[in-house]
Amino acid sequence: MIRAGLVGATGYGGRELLRLLINHSKAELVMASSTSAVGQSVADVLPAFKGLTDVVFVEFDAQVMADACDVVFIGVPGTKSMDTGAALRNAGVKVIDMGPDFRLRNLEDFKTYYKTDHTQAESVQERVYGMVPAYREAIKSAELIAVPGCYPLSVLTPLKPLVPAVKPEIPIIIDAISGISGAGRSIAQIFHFPEMNENVRAYKLGVHQHTPEMEQEIEHAAQVQFTPHIGPYTRGILSTITIRPTVDVDLDNVFSVYDNEPFVRVLGEGNIPDLNQVQGTNFCDFGWVKDERTGNLIVVSAIDNLVGGTAGMALQCMNLMFGLDESTGLCLGGMTI
Repeated sequence: MIRAGLVGATGYGGRELLRLLINHSKAELVMASSTSAVGQSVADVLPAFKGLTDVVFVEFDAQVMADACDVVFIGVPGTKSMDTGAALRNAGVKVIDMGPDFRLRNLEDFKTYYKTDHTQAESVQERVYGMVPAYREAIKSAELIAVPGCYPLSVLTPLKPLVPAVKPEIPIIIDAISGISGAGRSIAQIFHFPEMNENVRAYKLGVHQHTPEMEQEIEHAAQVQFTPHIGPYTRGILSTITIRPTVDVDLDNVFSVYDNEPFVRVLGEGNIPDLNQVQGTNFCDFGWVKDERTGNLIVVSAIDNLVGGTAGMALQCMNLMFGLDESTGLCLGGMTI
């Protein structure tokens, strides 16, 4: 059995990872740390796990955790995992970080978008970006994984194969809407029920921290105009991606790169995904329409931000790192009702 640890288990991404780990046939949670729950059992802090685990939250100690675990997941807020991840790596354990701290190779971009200096430049050079379809072979031998952001995963899955056809002088337009869980557990007035019920809000226009991550992963083939929204539902991301191709593209051929991907479902032309088909799953579904009037290609993708966009992709990476079938513990259908 793979001995797994988790730092930051009480956040939404951490909770989802707990749910997946507890049902994994080849891995078990052996240690969890949380600054807010030291000495309390996971089952008491998170009653959904009563009867499923007897793990007690401990104070974080990198060497103790490294000695007890084969892999440690980190699920803490942005800018809070760089030192933790580096300490765990120095202690000799494999690390999968579900936050943003190791995603950006350009540390000036990190400083610009996350408003702080990066303290672990060497670890950034070591890390592998945890987008499985794009970096599968590198992930197998990785020691430090940076799980992509949920918005970027929803966008990059359909977009990366299209990069050679992108018209570089025209920005790629991305409009995406996420459920409220994407904002994390931090309390903010704008996310209170009376503020969000029957409401949709655009936010961080032109300055969202996932913008440089998307541009990095399409190798700066074009600029990205990203407008995120938040909607009055719990989980899921629906992304609409508009590009101007340089040539007429055979999309069935382009997207055939995903024919053998276990968690990418190419729906085809004219078939637009619904969120309720992917909620609770590790799937990314997408379809498209060619607008003959404008010459634009419009692609719509759907993922669950907590599974396919965070914990599920992290677990898929773990499976690959330890030589397992990558779909182990992840064969889940959508929560359609």
